[in-house]
Amino acid sequence: MGAVSAYRKKAVSRIIRPFRTANRYQKMHNDISQTVRRDLLAANGLSPEDLSRSLSAIGTHHVDYADIYCQRTAFESWHLEEGMVKSGSFQIDQGVGVRAVSGEKTAFAYADSLNADSIRRSAETVRVIGAAGREAHIRTPSEKYGKAVHQTANPIHSLDSAAKVALLHRVEELAKAADPRIVQVMAGLTCEYDLIYIARLDGRHAADIRPLVRLSITVIAKQGERREMGSAGGGGRFDLSYFSDKLVTEYVNAAVQQALTNLEARPAPAGLMKVVLGSGWPGVLLHEAVGHGLEGDFNRKETSVFSGRIGERVAAKGVTVVDQGDIADRRGSLNIDDEGNETRRTVLIEDGILVGYMQDETNARLMGAQSTGNGRRESYASAPMPRMTNTFMENGGHDPEEIIASLDKGIYAVNFGGGQVDITSGKFVFSASEAWWVENGKLQYPVKGATIVGNGPEVLKHVSMIGNDSALDKGVGVCGKDGQSVPVGVGQPTLRIDAGLTVGGSEA
Repeated sequence: MGAVSAYRKKAVSRIIRPFRTANRYQKMHNDISQTVRRDLLAANGLSPEDLSRSLSAIGTHHVDYADIYCQRTAFESWHLEEGMVKSGSFQIDQGVGVRAVSGEKTAFAYADSLNADSIRRSAETVRVIGAAGREAHIRTPSEKYGKAVHQTANPIHSLDSAAKVALLHRVEELAKAADPRIVQVMAGLTCEYDLIYIARLDGRHAADIRPLVRLSITVIAKQGERREMGSAGGGGRFDLSYFSDKLVTEYVNAAVQQALTNLEARPAPAGLMKVVLGSGWPGVLLHEAVGHGLEGDFNRKETSVFSGRIGERVAAKGVTVVDQGDIADRRGSLNIDDEGNETRRTVLIEDGILVGYMQDETNARLMGAQSTGNGRRESYASAPMPRMTNTFMENGGHDPEEIIASLDKGIYAVNFGGGQVDITSGKFVFSASEAWWVENGKLQYPVKGATIVGNGPEVLKHVSMIGNDSALDKGVGVCGKDGQSVPVGVGQPTLRIDAGLTVGGSEA
C-alpha cells in the first residue's frame, strides 16, 4: 500500500484539476462513441436501435426504470517472484446485464454472451416485475456524454510482453540494491481495458472506455531470525508509460523503507490513547468507517448510523468529507457511472454537518433526491448500487509536523493494512502496517501489531487537529460491498484524534 511519509505527499488540491479543454472533450467523446459502437456493439451484431427495441419490450409493462449494460473487458496480469515470472495471464470477458425496477423491486438478468438473442431473452425475463397492459414506443437513442475525466488508450498494448517482464525485473533489481537485508521481492502488474455501452428506457444512451493499471510491490527484509514485510505500489487510469523509472524507484523505496522500519519495531502498547493518522492511504479508515454509512441504500433502509440525520452535527468543526468521481486519471474516477450519469463532486459532511448521501438512480428516486453519479457495479453480471468513487477529507490548517509535535503520548499510524467495519453501528477495527510510538512530540520507535479500534461517527467528533497535507492514495484501493468489488480512491490529511480510539497491542 505504500508507507510514504505524510510530509512528502501532494495536496489533494493539486490533484483535482480540469482534465481537458472543450475541443479535446468533444474529440474524446467522438472517439469513445465510435470505438465502443464498433468494437463492442457492431462486433457482436448489435446496434443502439436493437437495444432500444429490447427496452421497449420491457416498457410494455409498468416499470419505473430499466437499462441494458453491455460490457467487454480485456484483462492481463504478470507476477514475478524469486527472480522469475511465476504467472502471466490474458483473458477477455463480455456479456450483458438487463435490469428493470418497479418501486422498491428490482429484476435483473445477465448473460455471458453478447448478442441480440441473449438481450431479448434477458429483457423478457426482467419485464415480469411490472404489470402488463400498456403500449410502449421505441425511443430514439440519445447519446449523453460525461466529463472526459481519464485517458482511453488500451494499456495492454502500451508495452509488449518483454517490456512488461523487464519492468518487473527492474523492480526486483532496485529492491535488492536498496539494502542487503532485502531477501525476497514480489511484484505484480495488471492491466484492464473496459468497453461499456449503457442503454436506458428513457432513451438515454452512453458509451465509455475505461483503462486501469496497477503495479504492486512486496518485499521481505531479514535481520537475524526476524523477517518483516513492506508493500507499496500504485496506478490509475493510464497506460503503462505511467510507470516511469522515477516512479517505480519511489514505490520500491517506500516498500523497502516500510520493511526495514518494521525490523526495528517493538510490541505495540495497548489501551485508550490519542492517535495521529497519516495522510493518504490511512483514509481507508474514513472510507470504511464513515463512507459506507453515507451510501444511499443503507440510509434508505435505515441500517446506517447516519440514517435520517441530514443537517445534524456528526463530526468536529473543520471536518469536510467529499466523494468526487471526476478527479483526473484517478483509480476511482469515471467519465460516467454505470447508469450513464456524469460523475461529480458530492459533499457529504461539511464543517462537521451531515449534508448529503451518495445516490444511484433507484435510491435517489425512492428518497426524493437526485442521482449523484455513484451508481456502480462490478460487471455486467451484477446490478448497480450506490458506491464510493474517490472519498477523502479536505485540508485543515495545521502542518503535519505541528500535529505530531503536539502529541504528548500516543500512536502515529502511518499506514494501514486490512480491517473490518459494522455499517449499522459504525464500529471498526483496523491493523496498522507501519506505526510509531510518540512521546513529547517526537517519534520514539516503530511499533508492531497495533490495531486501531473505534466507532467511525464517534471518532469524527474527536478530531482536534486537521493537517494541510490532504492526499489521495497512490492508486491501489479496492472496495467490497455485497459481494461486488470496484476500484476506489481514498484520502485524508494528517489527523489528530484525542478520544474514542483504543489501540490493541501486545503490551498492556
